[in-house]
Amino acid sequence: MHAKITDRYTDKTDPMNQPPENSIIEVTPITEKNLNISRKWAMFLAVVGFIVLGLMIFLGIVTGAFLAAFKSEDVTLGIQENIIAVIFIVLLLIYFLLVLYLFRFSKSARDAIQNHDRKKLEKTFRYLRKFFTLAGILVISAILIYFLILIISGASLSLPKGI
Repeated sequence: MHAKITDRYTDKTDPMNQPPENSIIEVTPITEKNLNISRKWAMFLAVVGFIVLGLMIFLGIVTGAFLAAFKSEDVTLGIQENIIAVIFIVLLLIYFLLVLYLFRFSKSARDAIQNHDRKKLEKTFRYLRKFFTLAGILVISAILIYFLILIISGASLSLPKGI
């Protein structure tokens, strides 16, 4: 797969539309090899992720059934069980999206490498971008939640006891 990729410069007859020499991206055999290795690891992580996702769903159902069977009317967890279930489902959906983007990246990269298909290669990097975008948003969200917890816990420590 020794293909030259030009994105914005498609009209070769217009001299103003000619790409500068350093703006052409070439997929060399080394780049292709690295992409192939990366897609294999992505597939491994995606398969393990799907297995873990299935186990999480199974354990969520078993835990829900167990808690429903042995629920006492006077004992509560402090948070309604419905809210916990909604949070669990949202986290499963986010985890599913992450694993799905990895899986699609791997399949698309395999097809791009095998068929020397530029469109598939573009699709491959789109899935990789989606994966890292979602992962980045999750990291930013986690950092914000940690800071919020620190602020709330610090504020609660500063209150005088007995009020």
